[in-house]
Amino acid sequence: METLWFCLVALMVAAYVILDGFDLGAGIVHLAVARSDAERRQTLAAIGPVWDGNEVWLIAGGGTLFFAFPALYALAFSGFYLPLMVVLWLLILRGISIEFRSHLDNPVWASFWDPIFCGSSTLLAIVFGAALGNVVRGVPLDAAGDFFLPLWTNFLPGADPGILDWYTVLCGVTALAVLTLHGSAWLSLKTDGPVHERAERLIGRAWRIVLAAAIALSIASFAVQPLLAQSFKKHPWLAVFPALAAGSLALIRILRGERQRFLASAAFIAGMLASAAAGVFPYVLPSVSAANPGLTVFNSAPAQYGLKIGLAWWIPALLLAAGYVAFVYRRFSGKVAM
Repeated sequence: METLWFCLVALMVAAYVILDGFDLGAGIVHLAVARSDAERRQTLAAIGPVWDGNEVWLIAGGGTLFFAFPALYALAFSGFYLPLMVVLWLLILRGISIEFRSHLDNPVWASFWDPIFCGSSTLLAIVFGAALGNVVRGVPLDAAGDFFLPLWTNFLPGADPGILDWYTVLCGVTALAVLTLHGSAWLSLKTDGPVHERAERLIGRAWRIVLAAAIALSIASFAVQPLLAQSFKKHPWLAVFPALAAGSLALIRILRGERQRFLASAAFIAGMLASAAAGVFPYVLPSVSAANPGLTVFNSAPAQYGLKIGLAWWIPALLLAAGYVAFVYRRFSGKVAM
């Protein structure tokens, strides 16, 4: 049951990154692809019906993590207190910038909120990427199973890391590039006119950066986290996940259909996340300290009975949420007019 719940948590994380990732990406490129007020309204209209629903998957993922691995949930929220507060404020700023922009028909008012929307989306992508890097790299758990990370120490992974080091910064930059590509693919799918043309050009530029960043991050991850090499050597079939990522990234470059290219981008993100999750399994939070090997799916999960009962509630809830998502995306399918 613990392994099943690990897969379900990974599924929820992937759903959030793919769905909220494209509207974060739309925010990142907002000022680059939309030059006039009408074009910026078109960009916002491309994510308007779905962006707040996409963020529900973040809450659902947190709830699933709380139920399946409560020890990890409690430890992460105390050890990562500072970045979690940063994420909270960025989510608030991003939400109100979308909602408040159109409350006044004034160019000064709109020009105030547009950079906030772009900046908060950009910083969220970097912070989320750095957070994933911390999980893959590991944290300094003490003998009691606690940890606290300063913002940075010496910018080197090791026994005394900070939230930011060269590896987690690389993860943040890679996440920024990936979501830029993902958001551009979504805007290409949902818009026409000048916004569509600029998004198309941005896809090509972002793809090259993503390719270079993904190669660099893959090499760095195996150097920083020995668990990855051990897992892939012990279970060669896990290579299907990086193969999915590599093949999907190639398809983004090859395919010309807007929908197919966006789906390839989503598959690339899923492949990258699955590679990371499979590589550190059974750990949910590896440790870089000799005092504690880290949290695994087995020492951070509740009793078997609770996991079984929870599954009976989780399945219908997920089906309900998935049905709602399918309805909304179908109802608002097609391109948005300027």
